[in-house]
Amino acid sequence: MDSLTREPAALSARGRSRPWLMTALCLLVVAAIAGAVWFWPPGTIKKANTNPMAGQPIPVVAATATRRDVPIYLDGLGTVQAFYTVTIHTMVDGPLVAVDFKEGQDVGKGAVLAQVDSRIYQAALDQAVAKKAQDEAQLANARVDLVRYQKLVATNYTTAQTADTQKALVAQLEAQVRGDQAQIDTARTQLSYCTIVSPIDGRTGIRQVDPGNIVHATDTMGLVVVTQLQPISVVFSLPQQALPAVARAMQRSEAKVLAYPEDAAGGRGQALDAGVLTVLDNQVDPTTGTIKLKATFPNRNHLLWPGGFVAMRLQVETAHDALVVPPAAIQRGPNGPYVFVIDHGKAKRQEVTLGAEDEQASIVTAGLTAGETVVIEGASRLSDGTKVSVATPSPAETQAPEMPSAPGTRPRKSG
Repeated sequence: MDSLTREPAALSARGRSRPWLMTALCLLVVAAIAGAVWFWPPGTIKKANTNPMAGQPIPVVAATATRRDVPIYLDGLGTVQAFYTVTIHTMVDGPLVAVDFKEGQDVGKGAVLAQVDSRIYQAALDQAVAKKAQDEAQLANARVDLVRYQKLVATNYTTAQTADTQKALVAQLEAQVRGDQAQIDTARTQLSYCTIVSPIDGRTGIRQVDPGNIVHATDTMGLVVVTQLQPISVVFSLPQQALPAVARAMQRSEAKVLAYPEDAAGGRGQALDAGVLTVLDNQVDPTTGTIKLKATFPNRNHLLWPGGFVAMRLQVETAHDALVVPPAAIQRGPNGPYVFVIDHGKAKRQEVTLGAEDEQASIVTAGLTAGETVVIEGASRLSDGTKVSVATPSPAETQAPEMPSAPGTRPRKSG
């Protein structure tokens, strides 16, 4: 009984000593933290929380604003059309005995393309010639008789009526001979149609009829299609708002036109060919609000093909001594366009006024001077007064746009 009484008493004494132990441990932890803070080297905590790149210049790519003559273009999409297109048909009926061309062959005007059996038409010509010879013989005899009758009338050995009747017969036979000549011309023409020739210089397409078939003048399908590829035309459209600029360009001189591959928007890459604007349509399409134009290209390298689509650039004027920067230098803000100018190693935001611009150059009319350096890459990380370090731009970024100097020549620098 005594042992049971002593055990709860001991447990109660140990329970009362635990709060003092916890308090002592907390005091030791607080003292350790205070000592660490007291003896930590000055500025160590601050340096540990600081970004090591803070205050470093931001790398950017820059270009210099320069002055040069800049051609002003209007862009559109065009369709290539053959300068002339002829579907070759036979004009006479008969067997097709020969085809004298190869598919895709260049042919000249007058070149023989095919032959139709000409025997029946040659016979018709020979018959007409023989008929004329017969009538000419009768005419010659009638003229001799007329002279004889006229002499007899003078000596009263015959009547004047007989002479007049003979004169009418001579006139009738003369008309018959002229009719015979017309028949000869018709037969000769029909015979010439048996030899089918090309009416233009061009290139043949796919043959539609093989030798041995019977062809007719009424056939809807021709023998072959011949298209002229040199020169060649391109028809394209522009918004009606461009009409005054286009009209002024045509009045000044021949308006130059460049043709690019369909996916070369804004004149990227090398032009397929360079030509001139030849036709401005006489009305605006009221359904689309566009004007239709036609340009002619020499197409010496056959890079333009009928039916194909091309990107068109019509030069309407030239901005002389214009201040130009790369389009990548232009930034857009709520107050309008602006650029970052590099001044003593810092970026300076500068609002500008723009003129004409495309994917190759932007013309600045106000807010910038020639020789100033503008940022073309890295502007998204800049603000007014940011330190910058200028990296060397790649040759592609500094290369001037190219365009052909004349139809069929190699491209030249436009700057």
